[in-house]
Amino acid sequence: MGIFWRFLGAFVLLAATYNPTQFNYIHWVNTHWPAQMPLAIFLGLLLSVGFIVYVMSTLRSIGPLGVLLTGSIIGAGLWVLIDWGVLSLQNSTLNTWLGLAALAVIMGLGLSWSILRQKLSGQATVDEVQD
Repeated sequence: MGIFWRFLGAFVLLAATYNPTQFNYIHWVNTHWPAQMPLAIFLGLLLSVGFIVYVMSTLRSIGPLGVLLTGSIIGAGLWVLIDWGVLSLQNSTLNTWLGLAALAVIMGLGLSWSILRQKLSGQATVDEVQD
């Protein structure tokens, strides 16, 4: 269940930053920048901290190759769905939501990788401690 919450957290972070509706940080900043500059900077810094946690954890756990491989698998799966006629490239709003979901899967996987690896292999992941 914790893996789902990590994925959901990544999706909320991404969707709060940008989504195809008008309810996102980027749209809000573009319309309220002069009047709300301090709040915009504060919220931008909070979002940046969230991205740093997710991106650094993802890169540390699965690495750039893992990110590339996971993205490739998701992309190939979407390609199959498009080829079968289940999805269409004509709906840009749906494409944006699918892109956000794909990024959330990658970020959620990165944050959950040590848990998944331990469950799959039975081996615990331990950080090295330098004396």
